[in-house]
Amino acid sequence: MSTPTKRVAFHTLGCKLNFSETSTISRDFIKNGFEKVNFKDVADFYVINTCSVTENADKEAKKLIRQAKRNNPLSKIAVIGCYAQLQPNEIAKIEGVDIILGAKEKFDIIEYLDKSNLEISSTIIRSDIDHVKSFVPSFSLNERTRAYLKVQDGCDYTCSFCTIPKARGKSRSGTVLSTIKAAKKIGESGNKEIVLTGVNIGDFGKKNNESFIDLIKELDSISEIERIRISSIEPNLLTDEIIEFCNASNKFMPHFHIPLQSGSNKILRAMRRRYDINIYKDRIKKIKDTNPDTCIGVDVIVGFPGESYENFLETYNFLNEIDITYLHVFTYSERGGTEALKMDRKVQKHDRSKRSKMLHILSEKKKNNFYNKFIDTKRPVLFEGIRGEYLVGHTDNYIKAQVKGSSYYHNKIIEVDLIENKGSHMIGSK
Repeated sequence: MSTPTKRVAFHTLGCKLNFSETSTISRDFIKNGFEKVNFKDVADFYVINTCSVTENADKEAKKLIRQAKRNNPLSKIAVIGCYAQLQPNEIAKIEGVDIILGAKEKFDIIEYLDKSNLEISSTIIRSDIDHVKSFVPSFSLNERTRAYLKVQDGCDYTCSFCTIPKARGKSRSGTVLSTIKAAKKIGESGNKEIVLTGVNIGDFGKKNNESFIDLIKELDSISEIERIRISSIEPNLLTDEIIEFCNASNKFMPHFHIPLQSGSNKILRAMRRRYDINIYKDRIKKIKDTNPDTCIGVDVIVGFPGESYENFLETYNFLNEIDITYLHVFTYSERGGTEALKMDRKVQKHDRSKRSKMLHILSEKKKNNFYNKFIDTKRPVLFEGIRGEYLVGHTDNYIKAQVKGSSYYHNKIIEVDLIENKGSHMIGSK
């Protein structure tokens, strides 16, 4: 009688980088004879890939650990990711956790599961972050029409609010050649679009005598992929050459995501960011002068220590004035081990909440204005899924579109007439 196949389930919290890594780890399990199942299903092993950017991310991880144990009380639970590297002892106190793996160890999870005595709960296997120096290529496959390709990891910046360098280590990346090989593999699997991900992707290649512009020029030449997006790039690393090259390319989409964090130079200095609002404004102007149809997303933090209401209004007014499309608004969250934790003049949580709501409303206004510009125009849409009678996808410049049609168009790029702005999306017709 054959041994039943072991079942494994995954849940990923946080960024696109985490999704690329979870997908790579899941393929290793499948290669080793495991059956991958949904996280809500009964599994023998549950792997939770955690984030630790905010306090809410930590709370969500704890909730998932308890959920997995309810799904199968006899299951084994592994916790990996940033929270696991930063707070392994805190995780070990949560009932039901069997093994916690740090940043260096997570890619060898199967080996550790084999070697570890999982009868002893809460085993911590974690190296000091200074020992995390290798780059492990990762990418998502077969999960959606858009694949995430990790091109860089870690960060050499010392932003006063951020735990990522302590969770992921120093900046490092693969080579242009190894990244091109991974991109081709993604294309051969049927994915039409790649999103380049990393902690600070503008730093790509700096220890290999290569650069991010070298990478995107080579990616532009491969035939296996039709669309490429840049997930996020620091304004001080977004050069004129990158902007102009992406605009001239048929593969790189007219879509940038550029973290701002604050529109107050005083707060930017306190955050230890490497630019000021004039540099940021110049980058936005360069993009829009090059191609006014470009979608621009912005990260912004509200409630940083020392942020007065006047400082917040500087941010609000700055964002209102510049030609951007949408905001990702983060409410400042105290994180252990950061310089910001020691700063005086904490902003009350109810004030942080009010400021967040104001920026969310501004974001909706910005996005609505951007969508309105494209009513009665044609844009190419990559269809990614179906919602009721509608096909759902995104235009090249990241407008969410819904079009009546059949599943035949799934994972195809079709020219669509955009005819009505519904706020969260636009209605189109083929």
